[in-house]
Amino acid sequence: MKRIVGIVFGALLTTVSAQAQTPAEVVEQAVSKSPLKFQGEATLIKWKPDFTYDIIRKGSNTLVCYDRTDERDRPPFAAQCTNLSNLPRVAQNRKIRAETKNTAEENAAIAAAEKNGTRVKPEYGSLWLRMDGKDKDSAMLHVTISVPFATTATIGFSDN
Repeated sequence: MKRIVGIVFGALLTTVSAQAQTPAEVVEQAVSKSPLKFQGEATLIKWKPDFTYDIIRKGSNTLVCYDRTDERDRPPFAAQCTNLSNLPRVAQNRKIRAETKNTAEENAAIAAAEKNGTRVKPEYGSLWLRMDGKDKDSAMLHVTISVPFATTATIGFSDN
């Protein structure tokens, strides 16, 4: 009987801990199991209202993951990972989103920052991985490789 209680208790703890994962932890887990092989663990952060962040867990590689469900117009499950060097750009993105009321205003503010030279540049060749959906099981993984100002000649892709 004690063995059965122990097994049931262990199963319950596993279920609770799996449900207690933050979106950032789930994305990090998905990334670690994807064909994109990263050595080590990603840093996990939590954004604060002043566009700074607390480090939840220090990682051992250059990847950082965070929850985005606190941003306007995001689905119930939303998280993103990128290179640590892109955090100033993420902070700028979050600030612009918070200061605007809709996507059109947000896009206009980003375009204005690009035009006046205040837009923070992403690290060339860096990855942006995001998962969005109604829940972790239905969330889709989207990957972007940042190549600002690239042309077909500079990155070697054909324009055909």
